[in-house]
Amino acid sequence: VQLQASGGGMVEAGGSLRLSCVLSGRTFSMYNMGWFRQPPGKEREFVAAVASTGGGRYYSDSAKGRFTISRDNARNTVYLQMNSLKPEDTAVYYCAAGANIATLSASPGYWGKGTQVTVSS
Repeated sequence: VQLQASGGGMVEAGGSLRLSCVLSGRTFSMYNMGWFRQPPGKEREFVAAVASTGGGRYYSDSAKGRFTISRDNARNTVYLQMNSLKPEDTAVYYCAAGANIATLSASPGYWGKGTQVTVSS
């Protein structure tokens, strides 16, 4: 499984970004997908996840109400729409894939390389 994330960048507080992640090498629709982030000097943390069917979506408290995870199985792509961004959202964002939605937030099976998101105040 290969995961390629894109869409990061620099934005002012209150702005929006949409991250994308393409999965290749395996059948995308078989995998539950997630987004994680690692702020500067901190540990990596869970942000959001979506079930393989697209039917279940899960968010961290910091993401609820501002971020939306979605997937397009025809495009092998998972998205993270981030609105009302805050400086504390500054981090390297990683997409991940896993076979088990129950454990994805703690231990996904596959990681992609990160994409930097910087929110200025």
